[in-house]
Amino acid sequence: MKRTPGEIAMKRRLIATFFMSFGLSFLMSCWVTFINLGWSDAFVGQWMEAFRLAWPAAAVIAFCLGPVVERVAGIVAQRLP
Repeated sequence: MKRTPGEIAMKRRLIATFFMSFGLSFLMSCWVTFINLGWSDAFVGQWMEAFRLAWPAAAVIAFCLGPVVERVAGIVAQRLP
C-alpha cells in the first residue's frame, strides 16, 4: 500500500517529535535535577523520576509547537543576511 505525502509528513513529524522530546527531556531533567539536588546517591533515581514525568509533557508540547516554531524559524531565516 502506497502512502500519501501527508501520511509520510505526519509520520516524519511524529518520529522527529519522539526523538527531540526524548533527548531534550532526558538532558534537561538531568541538568535541573543536578542543579536542585547536587550529586548524591539518590541522584539517578531522582533524575529518572523527573525524566519519566517530563517526557510525556515534552512530547505533547513539541508536537503542538512544532509547526509554529518551523514557521517562525523560516521567517527569521529569510530576514537574516
